[in-house]
Amino acid sequence: MNDFEGLRAVVTGGASGIGLAAARLLTTRGARVAVLDVAPDVPEPLLGYRCDVSSTPEVERAVTEAATTLGGIDVLVNNAGIGAQGDVTTNNDAEWHRVLDVNVVGMARVTRAALPHLRESSSAAVVNTCSIAAWQGLPNRVLYSASKGAVMAMTLAMATDHLDDGIRVNCVCPGTADTPWVGRLLDSAADPAAERAALAARQPMGRLVTADEVAGAIAYLASPGSSSTTGTALAVDGGMYGLRPRPRP
Repeated sequence: MNDFEGLRAVVTGGASGIGLAAARLLTTRGARVAVLDVAPDVPEPLLGYRCDVSSTPEVERAVTEAATTLGGIDVLVNNAGIGAQGDVTTNNDAEWHRVLDVNVVGMARVTRAALPHLRESSSAAVVNTCSIAAWQGLPNRVLYSASKGAVMAMTLAMATDHLDDGIRVNCVCPGTADTPWVGRLLDSAADPAAERAALAARQPMGRLVTADEVAGAIAYLASPGSSSTTGTALAVDGGMYGLRPRPRP
């Protein structure tokens, strides 16, 4: 497929996991891709730019540099984010501010910086990485869930605000994905193998989502072929959102 031929994309958090899978897929389908990451060590032909999305000066500099090199921006994938564990008593105020600053305000910072370039594109699309945590009551994920609930609400509001700009805004909502970040969480568990099995079992398909599967959903939402799709939350969660299968014997 070459549906992204001639298009220019920026992917935040694109040096690993879902972000890297998305950046690679967009490249194979014809896009030129700039990755914004705190550790932007990416393989060619990806272009890496150092960027901490919690810093407005870094965001503005990185987006400007990427847009200058690419000659514009058609697609923005807001994927950068961090996790948090625990119930409402676990995380202190500083951690609440840190996670919301990266996961929510960070998306706003990058989109704000990219907006002038997106307005110049005839194929403008923004895809935000949300999570099933936005709509499922997951245990010990209060702070993370709050941040992703905000991402979903922000996606819908942005989609409405930028209809007249011709900018489509959607989000993808992965289930538990087999990524380096999840791997680190599993490593910190008392019984990593049992925790992995439990995470796989809670998804009706019985396994973790892959980064490539989420990347495919991101590419679908970003593609010019989805030009009538905006304000949508696309679940890639092994059936967690809508399915209630009977317990397996």
